[in-house]
Amino acid sequence: MSAASSVSSASERFGARLAKAVAARGPLCAGIDPHPGLIEAWGLPVDVSGLERFALSATEVLAARTAIVKPQSAFFEAFGAAGVRVLERVVETARDAGALVLLDVKRGDIGSTMAAYTAAYVADGAAIAADAITVSPYLGFGSLAECVTTARSAGRGVFVLARTSNPEAAAVQNARLPDGRTVAQAIVDSAAAFNDDAAPFGDVGVVVGATIAPGELDLSRLNGPVLAPGFGAQGATVADLRRVFGPGLPGVLPASSRDILRHGPEQPALRQAVERIAEVLADPQENGQ
Repeated sequence: MSAASSVSSASERFGARLAKAVAARGPLCAGIDPHPGLIEAWGLPVDVSGLERFALSATEVLAARTAIVKPQSAFFEAFGAAGVRVLERVVETARDAGALVLLDVKRGDIGSTMAAYTAAYVADGAAIAADAITVSPYLGFGSLAECVTTARSAGRGVFVLARTSNPEAAAVQNARLPDGRTVAQAIVDSAAAFNDDAAPFGDVGVVVGATIAPGELDLSRLNGPVLAPGFGAQGATVADLRRVFGPGLPGVLPASSRDILRHGPEQPALRQAVERIAEVLADPQENGQ
């Protein structure tokens, strides 16, 4: 089965598929980040053979136990064409195991270049067809309109960078616009405009770091998923998630990669790590329910 053949325009909307997957498997988004340091820590060579063993072994475990997995494209691209072929196998392996695939590519451009990125990842017949991708709006949210529209018509989704967890982001993302909103809030509001008619929630999500200050953003009208990096190795706890996003964490996908992957290469240890995190996220007392 090719990655491109598994999602078509006749499919359910991405938001609906994601809601079903989260209801069945919980909200954890497991990152597949074959960082050279992690590959070495697994006792593998930092070459394509090591990349393949690391990525596919991790995918087999994580995709069988989580609603959504998030391969970081850059770590595969670093190995050239052979690395991209491994990425294609990761996408297929994850989907065969029943997980949705959020490909972390952070693409953002204008005109024909953005159209080419759209064709590569989210259009019908895309070469590396993920269920959703991350995109950057910092050439203007309007530059993403064709990508968003194409993804939705193909049963796919996008997650737009809004308020990221890196310290350098605040200077740009918390800058004030003439109407008083922050840049990040304007991005959230633009994403929300695509989700008005969707249930249980829409196909356009946002990326909001789990380490930001509570109250920075109003997500109440988003009606879409929120990818929350910063959980785990970057220091955010379930209590932090609750403070930032509110009780119950509706629509929030806490993302964790290193906190899980450091337990490899033995697959039983990876399984235990995923299960421990899933139990914490499912604990009503931890989630404030």
